[in-house]
Amino acid sequence: MIPLLSKDTNMLTTLSRLSTIALVAITLGTVHLSKPVLADGKPLPAGTYQLRLTDEGPAPAVGQSPDLEKWVEFLQGGKVVGRELASLIPAAEIAEHVKGPMPKANSARVDQLKGGEYVRVWVNKDKMNYLINLMAGR
Repeated sequence: MIPLLSKDTNMLTTLSRLSTIALVAITLGTVHLSKPVLADGKPLPAGTYQLRLTDEGPAPAVGQSPDLEKWVEFLQGGKVVGRELASLIPAAEIAEHVKGPMPKANSARVDQLKGGEYVRVWVNKDKMNYLINLMAGR
């Protein structure tokens, strides 16, 4: 995942607000994976999934905000079938970290990354970007 240190106090305000809101899971949207991937090291078949942001994340590195990575769950039929860490990046900072076309506001895109080894799910919701990098399945 992307280690970030922000100079922007708006980011800290946004992340603080997100942390308060995230006491319950937040639906990020729906995505379609055209090929199988590995999520958290486990197979996730091709298909359509609802994405849900949890309030759980790994322990932050020294100097890193605790809200820069959160687990996102992949759901089908209301059941969690996979999960992966997402990097959270405010809209004001996304251009510093990611190249390529951004999804429209409150939408998502799925891209196979150069070399075909990874698939990126990028959700742009409420001025926050959620980047989920999945290893391509075999």
